[in-house]
Amino acid sequence: MSEKLTQKERDAGLTPLIENGWVHDAERDAIIKTYKFSNFIEAFGFMTRAAIHAEKLNHHPEWFNVYSRVEVTLTTHDVGGLSPLDLKLAQTMEKLAG
Repeated sequence: MSEKLTQKERDAGLTPLIENGWVHDAERDAIIKTYKFSNFIEAFGFMTRAAIHAEKLNHHPEWFNVYSRVEVTLTTHDVGGLSPLDLKLAQTMEKLAG
């Protein structure tokens, strides 16, 4: 089981994600980003690749897809906020979307 991020982990991990368009939702202690692709196939392909990584981590995103847009919310429900798993999955998604 993962643990909630320490302040040091939070500072180091969130800064580069926020610089890349992620937003911290303090109320939920979650991070959110909307990815925009050129069409549905690209959006769905991103979701498929991300799902494989999420399954390997046993850490699944909340996400919503409409045509070429994928909105992702990451938080770890078991710990009541952000954990290292959220940072790892967000970093992976950044690479997949790049």
